[in-house]
Amino acid sequence: MLSIVFATGNNHKAREAEAALGGAFRIISLKEAGCEEELQETQATLEGNALQKARYVHQHYQVHCFAEDTGLEVDALGGAPGVFSARYAGPEKDTESNVTLLLRNLEGQENRKARFRTVIALILDDREYLFEGVAEGHIALRRSGNQGFGYDPVFVPEGGSRTFAEMSLAEKNSISHRARALSKLQAFLQEKAGAPGTP
Repeated sequence: MLSIVFATGNNHKAREAEAALGGAFRIISLKEAGCEEELQETQATLEGNALQKARYVHQHYQVHCFAEDTGLEVDALGGAPGVFSARYAGPEKDTESNVTLLLRNLEGQENRKARFRTVIALILDDREYLFEGVAEGHIALRRSGNQGFGYDPVFVPEGGSRTFAEMSLAEKNSISHRARALSKLQAFLQEKAGAPGTP
């Protein structure tokens, strides 16, 4: 079984990854890999941040690894918060403050169309690969549900009437941006795992 480090300190994201990858691969946490430091995200794009984290872990710990960055892009806000989604209301990365600010900035807006976009950067056998997943939807008028994390209580996926936070993990994993990116990663890893010379 291929072992691979998921370069995240976010337990919610780790759970989603483990569920989406279906036990086909051994997912190792940063702590298990010996990495205790917080990984930096200083790039201007989701792709840049994902690569920055994956490269750091690969260079310092010499392991197969993947990292991701996710942004919420709201049309009426010109694509904001985007790459700054986790720090939208400040460097404290406070989820409640982020959601409150988002709802305040959308007050009176008829166009509430938005999308979640996840980019995964994989480094395997010293080569880099990128995978993207997108979930279209809109921002609800108020919070609803207590599952999930981040902006899940206000994001309603396209064609649905419930927020991500009102769905079970299995339901969310069937349509979410991160699950779609992870599905592409899984298909790629399965193909590589079956190829000669891949550990």
